[in-house]
Amino acid sequence: MGVNKNYRFDTKVIHGNEFKKNPENALNPPIFQTTTFVFDDLEHVEKVMSFQSQDYVYTRGNNPTLRLFENRLAELEYGKGAVAFSSGMAAISSVLFSLLKPKDNVIIHKTLYGSSYNVVTNILPKYGVNYKIVDLTDISELEKSIDDSTKVVYFETPSNPNLSIIDIEEVARVCHKKDIKIVVDNTFATPYFQNPLLLGADVVVHSATKYIGGHGDALGGVAVSQDEKYIHYLKFDYMCEFGGVMSPFNAWLMLRGIKTLGIRMRQHEKNAIEVANFLNSHPKVKNVMYPGLKSFKGYEIAKKQMRGFGAIISFEIEGGTKNLEKFISNLRLCQLAVSLGDTETLVEVPSLMTHRGYPKEKLVEFGLSESMVRISVGLEDYNDIIEDLDQALNQI
Repeated sequence: MGVNKNYRFDTKVIHGNEFKKNPENALNPPIFQTTTFVFDDLEHVEKVMSFQSQDYVYTRGNNPTLRLFENRLAELEYGKGAVAFSSGMAAISSVLFSLLKPKDNVIIHKTLYGSSYNVVTNILPKYGVNYKIVDLTDISELEKSIDDSTKVVYFETPSNPNLSIIDIEEVARVCHKKDIKIVVDNTFATPYFQNPLLLGADVVVHSATKYIGGHGDALGGVAVSQDEKYIHYLKFDYMCEFGGVMSPFNAWLMLRGIKTLGIRMRQHEKNAIEVANFLNSHPKVKNVMYPGLKSFKGYEIAKKQMRGFGAIISFEIEGGTKNLEKFISNLRLCQLAVSLGDTETLVEVPSLMTHRGYPKEKLVEFGLSESMVRISVGLEDYNDIIEDLDQALNQI
């Protein structure tokens, strides 16, 4: 089998760009469930330890199953290399630590996943790294916030949970003039709908636990870049030394999940559009946040930089938290849980769950509210999802 750099997405997720046989002619790749690899002799040791050879030493540094997963994500995100981590947060925190040093400044978007927000606002400052919180949907605000100590701009687009859309190309135009690195969390969009590296980002990160794995049964994270030297540095100076390595079994589960990423994302989005339109017309719902609605603030930018709008929807319940409790308690099909990207439809209340670390008195300032609901629209029949949401809303 040869190399074909022109495979389309649904082919690449199954075969990669390099279509080659697996060991022993197996249809699916084996799991190299080993911690340690042996050497032929001391000359072999020297070649491997000095990176003259692609052979393996210890799974914390490299493993054939992990390498296959990393290569697949690099291909899907148009990167030159990738590093697999034990979780999305291991990837995010390692990338930030790798790019920042004491007295540096990182700029983040005002709405960010709760644990990412905590890393930036509580953990990095303990190591002398400063931060600024900015509305990155307003490029003029970004320009005013940059100073000589700004080294990284980090954001999600769409953001969690209010789906803010940030213009990656515009952020890159501003930042690259000042040699500021751009890190984009692409978890919500996935490589199927968006490729930040092609739009000017320096590093793209994912919680692979979500859509990449797709089945809610494996934790993982990944960072991808077009800078091969940086990938080597991130892997051996941070992932290896912090020890946040993905297990070979989870890498294998991720590879299995990736095979259906395209077809899953198409159905997720199809369902989400139906659900968003239903919610947008419901009298007991207000402020529906979904990039695929023409009334949504970020619709035009999303249409420009994404190939689809994803499957996360947020909205607010009329009547506030009292009605919110009634709505949540009456759901039957949709399940209350913090994660997203699974085959099941999952509902959460960010202020009480994933974003409870945000100060309550500043929720509105950060684009949140106590009555906000986030739905990760699953793969069930969308009519059943809508019927469940409808009957729960009608209990209010």
